[in-house]
Amino acid sequence: MKLLIALLVLVLVVIVVKAMFFSFRAQSPADYAETTPAFSLKTHLSGPILSEGLIYGPGGRVTSRFTAKMHGIWDGDTGTLSEEFTYSTGRKQSRKWYLTLGPGDTFTATADDIVGEAKGVVSGATLRMEYEIILPQEAGGHTLKVTDWLYLTQNGVIMNRSELRKFGIKVAELMATMRPDPGR
Repeated sequence: MKLLIALLVLVLVVIVVKAMFFSFRAQSPADYAETTPAFSLKTHLSGPILSEGLIYGPGGRVTSRFTAKMHGIWDGDTGTLSEEFTYSTGRKQSRKWYLTLGPGDTFTATADDIVGEAKGVVSGATLRMEYEIILPQEAGGHTLKVTDWLYLTQNGVIMNRSELRKFGIKVAELMATMRPDPGR
């Protein structure tokens, strides 16, 4: 019995170590400090933006697809990013982020479906933001912890990868592109 408990503890330690040092959550803004082109909230989240993405469920399969028309407006160090999502089911969703630049490369953001304040940092060609989101009732109404990473590519396209967790367990992942929308 002691051997079984020791083996179980060892497996749990390996899982925790992997999650902390060898996974999506292990990356930090410092890892990208020297990358280019430099991500600028005011530049890259301004004007009309088209986003297309996929949401993966806990089993790794695509559970939803979406397009979003976004529009960013800045006035000094405060900005608004409006998002109009259309999901593959036909469901529509709107969100409006209120962004405030902080000291250094930090920023904060709020939205109606966000608990409290999202905290973010820009580093090199990346942006990381962490927050809690309340899902719509048709999606279960759960509150999930989200880590968003946005990676700016050389041609100005932003690749977005997000993990959504409940009780520390990944329950969904989002992958999306964001690019200036010349059609608007």
